[in-house]
Amino acid sequence: MADTASTTGTAAVLDRLPVTGWHWRLTVLVGLGSFFDLYEVFLGGVLAPVLATEFGLGSTGKALVIAAGFAGMFVGANVLSVVADRLGRRRVFILNLLVYSLFSLAAAFSPNIETFLVLRFIAGIGLGAELVLVDTYLAEFVPGRVRGRMTAWAYTVGFLGVPLAALLGGKLVAKQELFGIDGWRWLLVFGGLGAVFVLLVRAMLPESPRWLESVGRDAEAWSVVRSVVAKVAPGTAVPEEPGPARTREDARGVGEVLRIAFRDYRRRSVMLVVFQILQTVAYYGFGTLAPLVLVAKGFEVTDSLGYAALSFAGYPLGSLASVPLVERFERKYLIIASALGIAVFGIVFAAASTVVLIVAAGFLLTAVSNVFSNAFHIYQAEIFPTAIRSTASGVAYSLSRATSVVLPFIAVPLLGSLGPVAVFTGSAVLIVVLCLDVGLLGPLSTGLSLEEVRGNAATEQ
Repeated sequence: MADTASTTGTAAVLDRLPVTGWHWRLTVLVGLGSFFDLYEVFLGGVLAPVLATEFGLGSTGKALVIAAGFAGMFVGANVLSVVADRLGRRRVFILNLLVYSLFSLAAAFSPNIETFLVLRFIAGIGLGAELVLVDTYLAEFVPGRVRGRMTAWAYTVGFLGVPLAALLGGKLVAKQELFGIDGWRWLLVFGGLGAVFVLLVRAMLPESPRWLESVGRDAEAWSVVRSVVAKVAPGTAVPEEPGPARTREDARGVGEVLRIAFRDYRRRSVMLVVFQILQTVAYYGFGTLAPLVLVAKGFEVTDSLGYAALSFAGYPLGSLASVPLVERFERKYLIIASALGIAVFGIVFAAASTVVLIVAAGFLLTAVSNVFSNAFHIYQAEIFPTAIRSTASGVAYSLSRATSVVLPFIAVPLLGSLGPVAVFTGSAVLIVVLCLDVGLLGPLSTGLSLEEVRGNAATEQ
């Protein structure tokens, strides 16, 4: 399958541009949207122990609180990532946050647990394709030589939402009520109202020229490129007319995309499917279970959320640390090394009995988790061509959300019956399998243009 942007087309122009304030503003605007996805992902673990008291929930009820948002994200990742390849990146960026903000605000006023779960599910649908679109959009706009670094910066902005979720959770739960409204409900109000602001700002984003070319809208693609060039490199010559016609293969549905992916990009497709099923255990396992693990160790809910907030500070700091690493080291090897770090620090956290060691291990785990996360988000956006990039990455990524739905129903009961050490040791075994998968089947991508990464697929068949 030929990619939609040739080395002499809009892709070449975008890749040659100097990195300026325009690129950084774009990165921040995209990263602000990921803030709410990541805030929401970890909010389930924060709310579970609180709502267990509020609504008298057992282990199944707590698992449902965590799983509801992930179930919606699974649906959204499958549906909205496909829509993004059909209708464009910009439109779905706006649709994502619109759905999330409306239903997050509605969930804040849920009268019972049943209503809460339904509204959390629908809000999750809105965020399902958010991170896939962050990866896709930046990969298609940012020059290849700094693609990893700038994507890592976008996620650094986004990951500020994780410790904030735990910190706000601890403060608001301790207050119980604020202006006559339960503290936990304010956590949802904050997410919904913040998303409305980002939604308004995101309306200013341009459409991806690579996507416009992929659907035959060449004149519009070059119009966007000329607009960008005028802002970042005035005076740079840009072709007035589109170049020679390119070979296209438009994917019209999930089935067609999967056929192309497993025919032309077989090894990397198999690698990504296996990876996404397992990466949830490595990444989301700690974030969603940490408050429950701390309660299981005998800490009060408010104390556990405070300790979790300290541990979760590793998420934005680890993301910041990844900025130089994602360009200096080959992405696939960085994924493997950081995943092994998650396994080790996870077992230490589970076995720790003192507050200092618990917080230290949790902090190191979350820090290395975001080296892992940023590396794989950059990686998954690099390994498929533009015409199927969002759909192929989104369908694979949805598997991680599906695993996230199932994980609480396995991990929460096991946490109660076998204890934290057994749960995190089991996770470590699965992480080793993940490392073998990436090491044996994953392609090299660091520093290459999207078209070069795509072209390397011929050697994998």
